[in-house]
Amino acid sequence: MPIIRVKDIRDMSSEDRKKKLTELQTELVRLRTMVKAGGSIDNPARIRELRKAVARILTIQSEPAKPETKEKTKEKTTKKTTRKKAGEKAKATEEESEG
Repeated sequence: MPIIRVKDIRDMSSEDRKKKLTELQTELVRLRTMVKAGGSIDNPARIRELRKAVARILTIQSEPAKPETKEKTKEKTTKKTTRKKAGEKAKATEEESEG
């Protein structure tokens, strides 16, 4: 079972995510230090769970704020092609006037 679920991470505020990330990274460093020092830990799989939880939080933090809807995307595409066509017409007009 994961330490923290994606849904829970998305529901957190940005500040809460940062706090949780720091907390998990601190625990991960502590466990890795114990292993390197030759000690044994109760649950070795905990390291893997912590790594995955940290990765989940970092991934969600790097996502864009709000995804665009299909309609907005279509509008932007239409505007870009319209501008491009207008620019091509202007260039063609300039070339004709020069030549």
